[in-house]
Formats: sequence, structure tokens, C-alpha cells
Amino acid sequence: MIAKLTGTVDSVAADSAVIDVAGVGYLIHASRRTLTALGRPGEPVAVVVETQMREDRIQLFGFIDVAERDWFRLLTAVQGVGGRMALAVLSVLDPAALTMAIAAQDRAALSRADGVGAKLAGRIAAELRDKVDAVAQAPRATTAAATAPTTSAAPARDDAVSALVNLGYSRSEAFSAVAQAVETLGAGAGAEALIPAALKTLVP
Repeated sequence: MIAKLTGTVDSVAADSAVIDVAGVGYLIHASRRTLTALGRPGEPVAVVVETQMREDRIQLFGFIDVAERDWFRLLTAVQGVGGRMALAVLSVLDPAALTMAIAAQDRAALSRADGVGAKLAGRIAAELRDKVDAVAQAPRATTAAATAPTTSAAPARDDAVSALVNLGYSRSEAFSAVAQAVETLGAGAGAEALIPAALKTLVP
């Protein structure tokens, strides 16, 4: 099983690239994020690889970092999400943004990916909600938001998030801002304190 390729960029297409390793060209399917980071033909490159074996073919999926590879594995564990669908999600949400979207249960953000409808977005959000802590690369605010809050803090946080969403902010933006407010004010802060504190991080 191929786990990593180190060589030079041979060519880059819309959803794939060929990596030349000692004269052998390996076709990898990749997200737009990874394809953009590969560089130009002839430049040195190293990609993390996930190998998928089927009865009729072997496919290589390439990633510019381990964080993206880890999210690919989590996404493809969800029923109805294949390799190409997982790459579509990773093309619109980088690992940090995807962590936040799952933690915030932001189905709208997930639905931005080609082929991901509301039903599938809901399934992805629900099935992966308890797994976001496994992503070690999540930013501090995201990690704090993803961990289970205390029972007393949850209603106030949820009320604050709902209020910000009603003001026009996306659920991910609201969730991140409220998580930062909870870190600043403490778990015992009420919604009336969390909302203005969160707004300070959202309004320039």
C-alpha cells in the first residue's frame, strides 16, 4: 500500500495530478487545496497518500498534509461519501474550517461542496460530531468549541449562537465567536454576556 510519494510534479489537472517518482508517474486524485499547493511541473513535491483498492482498480488520493488525509478518512467512513465526494468537501473547507463546521453542525457550509445535498450534509455533521477532537491540527478556539461543554454552559452558548445566526452570521462564524467568548468570560457566563463579547470578535 502506498502511503507517501516524494518526487516532482509532472502535471496538474482540474481534480488530479501526476507525480513523477524516479521516472514512474503516479496519478493522484486531490482536493483543490492540495492541487494548488503542489506547485508547477518540475518542482519537487511530497504528498501523503491514501490508497483505495477495488475489485477493478486501485486509486490513489493525495494530500498536502496529514490533517487533510485524516479528514478524508473520517468523511469516507460516512455512508454515502466516497473518495470523490470527500475531496469535494475538502475543496471548499480546509481542515480547520471543516472541524468548525462539524462542531457547529453547520450543514449550510457542508452543502457548499458539489454533490452534497442537505440530507447528506446533515448525516456528515451528525456522524462526525463526536470525532472532531481526533483532529490534532484544530485551532485552539475550534478545539475548545468541539469539546463537550458543561451542562450549565450549553443552554447559554446555544442561545448566544442562535442570536448571532438571527443577526445574519453563519452558524460556523457564530459558533467560533461564542466559543472564544466562553473562553474569555468563563463557562458560567450567560447569553446576555456572551452575545456582546462574541460580537466584538465578529465586528471589525
